Parts: sequence; structure tokens; C-alpha cells
Amino acid sequence: MRQRSDWDNYFMEIARVVASRATCDRKHVGAVIVRDRTILSTGYNGSIRGLPHCDEAGHMMENGHCVATIHAEANAVLQAAKNGVAIDKGDIYITASPCWPCFKMIANAGLRRIVFGEFYRDERIFEYAQKLGIELTGLGEAAKRPVTV
Repeated sequence: MRQRSDWDNYFMEIARVVASRATCDRKHVGAVIVRDRTILSTGYNGSIRGLPHCDEAGHMMENGHCVATIHAEANAVLQAAKNGVAIDKGDIYITASPCWPCFKMIANAGLRRIVFGEFYRDERIFEYAQKLGIELTGLGEAAKRPVTV
């Protein structure tokens, strides 16, 4: 008998499919914003709309990061705003934990839960998520990562 995915794994699998659209070949990341088990918006990391993609035109590197791309989380929030979709009190599923600027944007957008598939770089998110009452949930290997605050 087939076992159904739980909601977290279901939405994370969708985020992984969204990541397959990413256009910066340094890292493919996908994000899905959900409220009440309904998908509100998606985003993946890629260039500014209308500009060449990194994987075609090359990267704009600063301090070891490609700064030509807009991160998946930002694109999901922007897509919701562009379409007039309220995301307050929603959850965001991201294939990689958010960088510090994206974490701050997620917090100010009113998202209350961040589910991530792998830890990516910034430890500050754990301390500040706790201070702000934002739930951080790692799935798979990310769930085994000890949280230090």
C-alpha cells in the first residue's frame, strides 16, 4: 500500500521541482509559500526579469556570491505582491535555508514558519527566528543539525 507524503515533505518536493527552473547554475533553489495547505506563490533563483541568465551569460561575482540573481525566497514574495496575494501568517518551504537578507525579508513579510531542505551558511537565522517567534524546521539531513542559540 502506498504511503502518502506528509504536508511538509509534499510542499518541499514541490519546492524542489520549482528549483529546477533556477537559472543560476551555482546553486538551484526553490521556494513555495503556503497558508492553510494552499500554495500562494513560488519562486526560484534567477536573473532580473528580461536580463540574460547567469547560466547563459556568466556570473556577476562579489565576495564569492553571484549578485546578478534574485533569491528564490525574494522571488516568491515578489510574485505574491505582483499578483496581489496576501502571504501574512503563511509558511515558506525553501530547498536551502535563507541567507540573512532573505531571512529579514521573510520576517517582515509576516511569514511565521520556515521549512528548509538543507542548511545554507547563516547561523544568525536561528537566534533571530527564536526572538521573533518564527518556527524553523529542517527536513531530512537538515533536521539532524543541532540548533545553537
